[in-house]
This record gives sequence, C-alpha cells and structure tokens, in this order.
Amino acid sequence: MKQENFILSMLIPGPESPGDAIDVFLQPLMDELKELWETGVETFDASTKHNFMLYATLLWTINDFPAYANLSGWSTKGKLACPCCNKETSSIRLENGKKQYYMGHRLFLPLIHKWRNDKESFDGTKERRLPPEILSGEDILDQVADLDSLPLTKDPKKKIKISHESRSDNWNKKSIFFDLPYWKTLLLRHNLDVMHIEKNVCDNILGTILNVKGKTKDTIKARLDLQAMNIRKELHPIKSGDKYELPTACYTLSLEEKNKFLRFLKNLTVPDGYLSNISQCVNTKDRKISGLKSHDCHGLLQHLLPLAIRGMLCKSICEPLIELSLFFNLLGAKCLRIDDLEQIAAQIPITLCKLEKVFPPSFFDVMVHLPIHLANEAMIAGPIQYRWMYPVEKWLYFLKSLVGNSACPEGSIAEGYLATECLTLCSRYLHTMETKFNLLERNYDGGVIESDGGLTIFSQPGKELRDGKLDKLNPHELEKAHIYILKNCDEIQPFLE
Repeated sequence: MKQENFILSMLIPGPESPGDAIDVFLQPLMDELKELWETGVETFDASTKHNFMLYATLLWTINDFPAYANLSGWSTKGKLACPCCNKETSSIRLENGKKQYYMGHRLFLPLIHKWRNDKESFDGTKERRLPPEILSGEDILDQVADLDSLPLTKDPKKKIKISHESRSDNWNKKSIFFDLPYWKTLLLRHNLDVMHIEKNVCDNILGTILNVKGKTKDTIKARLDLQAMNIRKELHPIKSGDKYELPTACYTLSLEEKNKFLRFLKNLTVPDGYLSNISQCVNTKDRKISGLKSHDCHGLLQHLLPLAIRGMLCKSICEPLIELSLFFNLLGAKCLRIDDLEQIAAQIPITLCKLEKVFPPSFFDVMVHLPIHLANEAMIAGPIQYRWMYPVEKWLYFLKSLVGNSACPEGSIAEGYLATECLTLCSRYLHTMETKFNLLERNYDGGVIESDGGLTIFSQPGKELRDGKLDKLNPHELEKAHIYILKNCDEIQPFLE
C-alpha cells in the first residue's frame, strides 16, 4: 500500500465519471488478469538470475461507497442501499424527512434478546426477523443472470432503465469482474471503506450533539417524524402559532457544555502528524466545528471523543458513543485477534440499538448502518490498513498535482506519471546524491548520542524548529513534559507495570 508500489494501469478520459459503464474501460484490464491467472507471464528473478512464470490474481477492490455501486453493480442508493444485507436491507422512508433511513438493528440481536419485544424504546414495533444471510458468489450470479447482456452506456437514448421495484433488488448490471474464473469463489470482493465510514459517522455525531445548523440530524422534520411514528413523546414539537418549539433533547449539549467541549479541542496538543491543526477547525464564537479532514475524524472518533464528552452527556448517550469509539479503535489495530473481532461483531448491534433508543431516525443514514458488517469483513480479509482509502486518496492527490494544463488533464497526468517513474528508477542508483530514498525525515533531530549515565530519553540532542530562544515552561507544560517522560522512558517502564 505504499506509493512506490502503485501502478497506474488505466486513465479514463473525460470530464465525467463513466458510472456503471466503467466495465467498458475495464475490459483490457480483465483480459490481462485472465492471462495472469491462466497462462502466466515469463518474468526474470533478479535474486536467482533465472526466469520463472508469474501468476497473479485480483484479491479485492478498494473504493469509496459510490464507487462500490459502479464496480459491484449493486446500487448504493434507495431502500436497499446496503450491498451486504442485499434484499433484506432494513430501512424506512420518513414521511417528513423524505429520505431512506436504516434502523432495525434489532434483527442482528439474538432471538431471545429482550429488546426485540421492546416497542416503545424503538420504532413502535416488535422485531421477529432473522439477520440477513451472507450471499455467495453463486447466489449473486443467480440474481444477475438476466442482466448478463445488458448494454452499458451513459447515453440516455441507449441506456435501458432497470426497475428496482419490479426486480425487488438493487442490481443495475452484472459486474465485469465475474468474467474472472475465480471471482465468484472469493469471500470478499469489494471492501467497505472504513475511512469514509468513520468520517460520516463522526460528522453525524458532532453535528447532532453540537446542534450545528445544516449538520445536525435533529431538525424540525426529524421531530415531526417522531410524532408521526408515535415514539418518544417527550421530543415531539410543540406548536406555538405558526411555529414549532422543539423540546431540549438529552443528546444536545447546553451552551456551557458546548463552550467546554470546543475549548477542549481548541487547546488540544497532539504529537506531530497525529492530526492536522484542529484548532483552526473550531469556531468558538459560532459554537461549531467545520473543515475536518478524514484523518481528523479518525483521531476524534477513536480517541478524543470519549475524553471530550465525559461528564457532559447522560449515560444513555455517552455509553454507546464510547462503545462506538472502542469498536473503531479495535477494528483499526495493526494486529487483529479473532476473539476481539468476534466480541466487537457481537457488540456493535447492541451499540447501534442503544443509539436508536436516543437519537432520531434521521441520524441513521446508510453510513451509520455499515459498521455492522465491518468486523465480519476484518475476520475474512485482515487489518483495515490494507483495505481502506487513505493510501489511495494520497495517491490520487499526487496524480492530480501533476495537472499543469487544465485543458488536457489526462495527458498531464500520464506524462507526469512516466517522468516520476523514470526519476524513481534513477534515484535507486544515485547513492551519493540526496534523493527521496535517502532524504532525512522532516523532524530528524540529529540521531542518538551516547548516554552519559542518565535516562536514555535525554540521549537525543534535538533541534529547534526556528531561531532558538530560551523560554520557561509554565506548570501545565511542565506537567505534560513530565507525563511524556514517564510514558516514554524505558528505565521507568518496570515501575509502571
């Protein structure tokens, strides 16, 4: 997943995405993949100085959720938006919100769980359904058998419109990947992108608890939907003349709590590279957060949110949010254990049900539903660091930076890519010159010097970032420095165990 191992195999021209017609552009790549699987390619082994036959297979695809639809053929919109639940996706269309929302996570609970019969705390109904079954490749091929010869185009005159209502599914096409002889046997074909899921879940949580206009899921329409569903009567809007008054919800911070929450993020100090300058995203005057990057949401959701909300929200709100944070924390570990994955796979339906009991239905878009499947995918495919969009987005950012002529962006990317590949090859042999392979790190501080008998943590000379000047640390900074030494000094670790 490092940039030097990425190969630009295809560049689709044009100002618009091809959508489902991407299969037309993928055809040459499919031909090469078939050759690599069936006959192989003669390759030279530099270590043994001999030729050998190289075979290769396509393991899975890494893509965001809209691209999931284009590659798999299953539409990620509408009432059956979840590609894992397939036809058994549980969703409702709210009368006032006019959108599909994906609740019903009680069906993932054990059949004897007491919440299955709890009508008042959820959507007013009892839950008797079983969890959706995971479909095999053969099952999917049976569903798309009638779409095999469907013409793929974006031309509205030639495109054949498919009625999802009459088909009772969300298939738009049979994916070209099924032309590969082994594709139907794979347990995981397309990855759900944890990066974008974390970003959307974090945005939903922050927008709702801070009640940010345009970002919150707790709107007048959401309250009217609660009234239409006849649940949570304490949150129903109160009509006063031509306007509605919204009762204060337990999941919304007060003005004082918002200020405390935002001051925590404003004054936050983290290690270099951990987050961007998050203080610039915090607006204490308007009491909102904006401009968070995906990696900022990753750090907030996994580590900082439980610290920021402690003592502010009631237990029924804090508990599921902290459980959700722990879920993504364990899921994002470098080393995954089957026992841990089985535990969080059993816990995430309970966590989402706890959220259903307090947050409005409008909170549960499809991105909030998708975590229910992430632990199972991790048990099949392993750590998410090899299956999410962070390295891909970084690579795309680099490719876009090569565009020098906006009239011919494809040509600029192609020429820039070839030039970069050539320079990379030459750099491997220029040992006496500074290249990207021997370039010192941005925070290189001169290396480690021999210890004079003191603590090893003080064996690094360090260097100033700008013009050096003497400054005294205040008590708060001294305390943080003290804690850092205690947590990072090898000599002290035996005393902490």
